[in-house]
Amino acid sequence: MNRKIVLASCAFALSFASLALFAGAPKGPHVVFVTGDHEYSSEETMPIIAAELEKRYGMRTTVLKSHPDENAEENIPGLEALSKADAAVFFLRWRRLPKEQVEHIRKYLDSGKPVVAFRTTTHAFNYPKGHELEKWNAFAVDYLGGPPGWGGGHYHYGHRSSTDVTINSAAANDPILTGVEKSFHAPSWLYHTLPNYPPADAKRLLIGHAVNPERKEAVDNPVAWTWKNKAGGRVFMTTLGHPEDFQVESVQRLVFNGIHWALGKPAPKKWAGKIVIDVKYHGIRKTAPGK
Repeated sequence: MNRKIVLASCAFALSFASLALFAGAPKGPHVVFVTGDHEYSSEETMPIIAAELEKRYGMRTTVLKSHPDENAEENIPGLEALSKADAAVFFLRWRRLPKEQVEHIRKYLDSGKPVVAFRTTTHAFNYPKGHELEKWNAFAVDYLGGPPGWGGGHYHYGHRSSTDVTINSAAANDPILTGVEKSFHAPSWLYHTLPNYPPADAKRLLIGHAVNPERKEAVDNPVAWTWKNKAGGRVFMTTLGHPEDFQVESVQRLVFNGIHWALGKPAPKKWAGKIVIDVKYHGIRKTAPGK
């Protein structure tokens, strides 16, 4: 065979192989979800959101869960995945993870990469007094712009209440609010974070008003904000997160827009439509026998 033809054939084959390898390589940003809460079924709602990010929005996702179930406070396998994450989504409540697992979270947070967090992540950790990791009980102050754990000035207005949510007029043009109704109702009970949280340099996106509160002193509180944390990372935080909140289309828009914003991407130009998130609130339940 002519030498030129052989060389040309080899070059074509190499180019084809390179294209095939490139085409088969993972595309899109990698979003890692870290779940573990006793009450709000994040182990069920977050995988649905992750699947939609992959199906409709071209992202890659990894969903991590407490093991063996949501009540397991001391083990979330796979946290090393955070080292390859472009964004992390946290939905945690009162975990007591071992030091080596917390170290994966610390490295991620201190990298300055973006953080998205839901509801009870304001009190993600619950180490006993004197524990070497006790300071993590208050991590929300530095990394989420939220209060330093549960109690004191951080509480809610009762399980028989719910929340009317309105867009903060000062933030009406924020891209995270694209497609979000000016007002909507959320089944979750309103969290009290004021007066110190979110901090003054945060952007308050949504304001919640308690409906049928069980506390007489109920006042309106921010339920979603953006912020830059101490590591320089973008933060989108919302105290919404009751599983039935995610059935509200405006909440779905908020979540997908917020993850895009955290990644430095514009809100999706075309809304793919409301998705089915048929997860019921189960409260705190016992671990099933055998787990």
